[in-house]
Amino acid sequence: MMKQREGRSWLLILMHGMLGIGAIVGGVILIIDPSGSMVNLPASLLENSPFASFLFPGIILLLVLGAMPIMIAIALIRYTHWAPGERLNLYPDRYWAWTFSLYTGFALIIWIMAQVYWIQDVSIIHLVYFAWGVGIQVVTLLPGVQRTYSK
Repeated sequence: MMKQREGRSWLLILMHGMLGIGAIVGGVILIIDPSGSMVNLPASLLENSPFASFLFPGIILLLVLGAMPIMIAIALIRYTHWAPGERLNLYPDRYWAWTFSLYTGFALIIWIMAQVYWIQDVSIIHLVYFAWGVGIQVVTLLPGVQRTYSK
């Protein structure tokens, strides 16, 4: 069932697409070079973390904040059916990708909070991505966006 999208729905799609592209690039770089030197990340950033290298964070970044937001953006455009998504949808009156948009906002906020906790420092990029996660949630919860993705 196709519904007319309003501007806020397109904003949500854009937010997921941009997040996904950036996270895929970052994740692939960290997987290729788990030392972090390719992107000037010192190994000292991992001292308080449970990770010995940037490999596992790169995999998480690639899959959770890269591939998933791209999949959500496509699904928000095309209204594709995905059985696992429907099973994990906590809001049965909403399209699964709408719910996963909320999940992604939470995942991004948790990712940033974990980084800040482990490195014991906050930089502007953390604030930007924290705001991005909150922004995804705010736009997802706008009444017009909810109407667009209601069943």
